[in-house]
Amino acid sequence: MAIEMRSVPWDHPGGAALREAQRVEVREVYYPELEESEPGPHPTADDIAVFYVAFDGDRAVGTGALRAIDDEHGEIKRMYVDPEYRGSGAAALIVHTLEDDARARGWNRLVLETGDTMLPAQRFYQRMGYEPIPLFGPYRWSDLSVCFGKSLEG
Repeated sequence: MAIEMRSVPWDHPGGAALREAQRVEVREVYYPELEESEPGPHPTADDIAVFYVAFDGDRAVGTGALRAIDDEHGEIKRMYVDPEYRGSGAAALIVHTLEDDARARGWNRLVLETGDTMLPAQRFYQRMGYEPIPLFGPYRWSDLSVCFGKSLEG
């Protein structure tokens, strides 16, 4: 298995299918009592700086996007890996690709939000060097959010 990263349009069919799978999984596994589990504004083609899809051959197996916060900072959005590919290294490849892209944009820090009950995601981000930070931006008042950040300098 050789995972390949590609920057694709936000509406790429494989990426859209994985974003929908993420939405369903988050709701069914982590927050079944909620109609909507997105505590902040939904990412769109208009506010996403770049959208990557990880491919195994022609099969889309993971996604990750960057949203600009300002000229020096960005947010990771829509990080997701198909359950069949978890543990394969695809998630780490997506994060490294996002970090490299962010550095190329001149950003020196990435932040992200994940759910308070999404412990596997929290552990993954910490293994990738992300540290807990105070809730930021639209997540400041969310009881369901945990935020992480990482300096891209040095």
